[in-house]
Amino acid sequence: MDTNIPKRDRILNAAEALFAEKGYAGVSLRQIATQANVDVALASYHFGKKLELFQAVCERRAQTLNQSRREALHHCQRSANDSGPSVEQIIEAFLRPLESAQVTGDEGWRNYLALVAYINNSPNWGDRMMSQLFDDLVQEYIEALKQALPGAREEDIYWCYHNLSGALTLTLANTGRINRLSRGKCDSADFKAAYEHMIPFIAAGFREVCSQK
Repeated sequence: MDTNIPKRDRILNAAEALFAEKGYAGVSLRQIATQANVDVALASYHFGKKLELFQAVCERRAQTLNQSRREALHHCQRSANDSGPSVEQIIEAFLRPLESAQVTGDEGWRNYLALVAYINNSPNWGDRMMSQLFDDLVQEYIEALKQALPGAREEDIYWCYHNLSGALTLTLANTGRINRLSRGKCDSADFKAAYEHMIPFIAAGFREVCSQK
């Protein structure tokens, strides 16, 4: 643990890594304090109870992530012709900022995105925490998809987004399972390949399902 980092940030970094690895229930405030090399009383002083620290960790990078994805959406909308951006362009704008965060080599971002995968896959945290952090942004993308898929039923668009969210969660979690299934031909940490395959796959799914009558 880098002792040059302010203690408050060390606590957040340690909590982020531990929550991403073990989930909320598998981590104690004392474990976080130990990993951050601070007294447990200091962690409580800065954040209160474990739940409040968990919320602080989840919120810390969300604004930056939302801003980069919102900017990507607005850029593809400005760059499109009069008919607006295609489904592929919208899906790419939605996903590429996540790829960029994962390939930076910043362990903090990788931990955070693994934590997002954890909360998105949790019946306890998925609805309240994901909704709080990301729903406004997602609804902007949904509106863009409605324009790209005129005549599509709203429920079809939302179901397709549901499937996109599932594929994205598996990619953010970086479980390594595809490595074993493919006998090494694929690597779940090869984020460029993951998104290169996900974008056309998801866009084709939207087109197929949303064209059904």
